[in-house]
Amino acid sequence: MNMPHPQQAVAQSLEQLIRKEDLDPAKWIDYPEYGFRQYFLWKNQETGASIALLEYQKGGRIPVKHSHASNQFMYCLEGDYEYVDVGLRLKPGSFYINPKDNPHGPTIAHERSLLIEIYDGPHYYEKPVFHTDETIGDFLAKKD
Repeated sequence: MNMPHPQQAVAQSLEQLIRKEDLDPAKWIDYPEYGFRQYFLWKNQETGASIALLEYQKGGRIPVKHSHASNQFMYCLEGDYEYVDVGLRLKPGSFYINPKDNPHGPTIAHERSLLIEIYDGPHYYEKPVFHTDETIGDFLAKKD
């Protein structure tokens, strides 16, 4: 049986592969006042679900307690990132789950930290203080 070349098979598939070296530097969203940046690996415009990389500088932070309009999941690839209100520290290999509507934060990166962040729906009900109209994108919950 004649099998297609792997690159040809992927080209005919709905599957996607994103390699670190293929990340477009222009697609990072910077939050310089808060010491972090975000890169969306995948977005579902219909549901608001997404998967993103978050890169925090040492001292980078989310300054306020806030909640989300969907479940939030994070996996720590590098660093030391803390939810200071409860003392949870994400270190390499840590998986964090925060259920919809649960207030959490503020946070701080004790060292440069790289996280994968996943939302299973829209991120917020209202734009939090650390977002701008440009950075919030389409990730507010739709009002009925």
